[in-house]
Amino acid sequence: MRADNMARVAPGPWITPKPLAESTVAIVSTAGMHRRGDPPFVAGDLSYRIIPGTSDFSDLVMTHVSANFDRTAVQDDPNVAFPLDRLRELHDAGEIGGVSNWHYSFMGAMPNPSLFEEAGTEVGRLLAADGVDVALLVPI
Repeated sequence: MRADNMARVAPGPWITPKPLAESTVAIVSTAGMHRRGDPPFVAGDLSYRIIPGTSDFSDLVMTHVSANFDRTAVQDDPNVAFPLDRLRELHDAGEIGGVSNWHYSFMGAMPNPSLFEEAGTEVGRLLAADGVDVALLVPI
């Protein structure tokens, strides 16, 4: 029912992207991941956290607040929610041109995604400024 009530988005003009082997890729996730020193996500949080591309998972935590989210798979392999190691492997194999210096995480479980418009626009500008060609969207 929520999807039926969402505003329709008209398709944009078709573009021909660069080949992936020449593209820089960033992660944008709604996993509520962030560095240990960053403020935790809270219910209704519309902010985002910036995660350096050099991060190690031992430096990251997940403070996603949804009671319906099973964290078991993420505890076994954080790449399920934030596939940073997989991007590094793709780069090493020559499948993608590069891994972005910066990645972004939001707290999902938001019933009205239009509330993210301001933060999403800001992250889009940051991605463009960082030379990112592809944003890998990882919904949680």
